[in-house]
Amino acid sequence: MKWPIAAAALVVATPAAAQDLRDYCPDRPGLGTPACTIDKGHVSVETSVADWTLDKQADSRTDTLLIGDTTVRVGVADNVELRVGWTPFGHERTRDRITGAIDSRDRVGDVSFGAKINLLNPDGDKLSIAVLPYATLPVGRSPIGAGDWGAGLVLPVTYELTDALSLEAVPEVDAAVDEDGDGRHLQYSAVGGLSYKLSKAVTLTGEGQVIRDNDPEDHATQALAALSVAWQAKDDLQFDVQGNAGLNHAAPDVELVAGIAKRF
Repeated sequence: MKWPIAAAALVVATPAAAQDLRDYCPDRPGLGTPACTIDKGHVSVETSVADWTLDKQADSRTDTLLIGDTTVRVGVADNVELRVGWTPFGHERTRDRITGAIDSRDRVGDVSFGAKINLLNPDGDKLSIAVLPYATLPVGRSPIGAGDWGAGLVLPVTYELTDALSLEAVPEVDAAVDEDGDGRHLQYSAVGGLSYKLSKAVTLTGEGQVIRDNDPEDHATQALAALSVAWQAKDDLQFDVQGNAGLNHAAPDVELVAGIAKRF
């Protein structure tokens, strides 16, 4: 009788083990980064199917299209994930508004590596805090790639006010690559946001961001606002759309993004 009893115990235990899996918490969409991490032994693949940015200046208009911008997150401990990101294709088209001349370039982007370490509540419940150091390798080419290595540190903080409403604050400091692709400079930013669950599967998020870029060629401060919607079609599958708007002259005018995230 021992074998039937063991088999029955296994059947009962399997659903319980499945229930231990945390709610799926993709990094996308949004300007910020959530503090939650991926469960140990699981992988999240998160891709921008299309990402279009429009930047109008007094003498030029630049359209940038990224296809397949992807981040892969691997849970290696209950509160630690490793991550790698890459943009396999980017297209930039710049038109001189005075002469009408057009410059178009197709490039690949750089590769980024990082680790998110959660310090409090890796499932994102209540108050959740994490640190995310990262580095970029210049495998791409300008204007999609930066041309040199870079690094940074992100400090995601989220707090659930209610079951439906949560706050985020995401400061970041970077050794950003200079505009000429040679060397680095200080860049720092902060994101603040509010998320509201319209239903169990649909979440609406509004955010604001300020970025201070101390590039040697042109110091600038960008201000942006964003609105995004995420639809969790299944426990391990999410679709999302996002729109960003520049709030000052230094920021790009518009950015529209559509993407998908899947946990394995």
